[in-house]
Parts: sequence; C-alpha cells; structure tokens
Amino acid sequence: MSAADEVVIRPFRDEDGEALWPILRDVIRLGDTYAIDPGLNRDRMLDLWTVQARACFVAERAGEILGTYYIKSNQAGGGAHVCNCGYMTAPQARGQGVARAMCLHSQIEAVKLGYKAMQFNLVVCTNTGAIRLWSSLGFETVGRLPQAFDHPEEGLVDALVMYKWLGEAPTA
Repeated sequence: MSAADEVVIRPFRDEDGEALWPILRDVIRLGDTYAIDPGLNRDRMLDLWTVQARACFVAERAGEILGTYYIKSNQAGGGAHVCNCGYMTAPQARGQGVARAMCLHSQIEAVKLGYKAMQFNLVVCTNTGAIRLWSSLGFETVGRLPQAFDHPEEGLVDALVMYKWLGEAPTA
C-alpha cells in the first residue's frame, strides 16, 4: 500500500463542510442506523455533528473525505467521564477499514480528552456490520432496548447499548 492509499484522520475544518454534507445527508436520510431527524437541513446537521460535539474528525485518502466521527460527553456531571461517538463512512469507502481506523483513533482521542470509557447508546440490531466491528474492538453489549428503533423497512427493532472501558489508549 502506498502512502496515497493510507487513510489519514484529522480534525474537522469548516472548509470540510461541503464534502462532509453528502455523507451525513445520505446516512441520515436512509433512517436505518441513526436516531436523527432525516429531514435536517445541511446547516442543522453540520451543527449537530461538528459544533455540538466536543471534537469532530474526518478520515480522508488522497484528499477525499471518506468518513467522519464525533466525540462528546455521554452525560453531564458524574457521567461526564464516559464519552459517546458517532461514525459515518461514505458508501464508496465501506468495507475498506475506514470505520475501524476511525474507532481506534477515537479511543485514543477520547483518552487524550480525559474520558475513561466509551458508550454507544443506540446500536440498531439490524446494523450487523457495526455490531461485528465494535465487538471485535472490545466493546461489550451491556444492554438491549426492546423495539427502541423504528427502522424504515423492518419496523420496530431492538437496539444495543455497547460499552468499553478505555483505561489506557489503544494503539492503532
């Protein structure tokens, strides 16, 4: 693999918005993995993903943005040591290790930001690729929420709560 084939993960910059919007738009409009209003416009979605988060990153290869993730506190006060992350990968980059790279990167960044654990609050049970990936990276299913997600094709489906104690940052 040449250097041009490597995925580079870096902080989001305002000028990334145009390239990021189609990824965000297409994922939320499908409505099958995120409990985010699929009707959100560009500005509201970019604000939700990049501004309201504590940190936001993009994954790129040869200057093309292929994915993104955010980190934010899962709760306030006594729960503020646990972060939550959201990840989205462009359709043309799926199955190429981009989500794995972002999840590993996010764990390192979370520890740098002072978080001790990472929790995914609503992993839709039909999203088997994500469940497999998160499990392979050490996340445990700590809860199952019956019929917690209204899937556009499957109807009411369960969602998982997945959790990982970070302790020390993993190596990428």
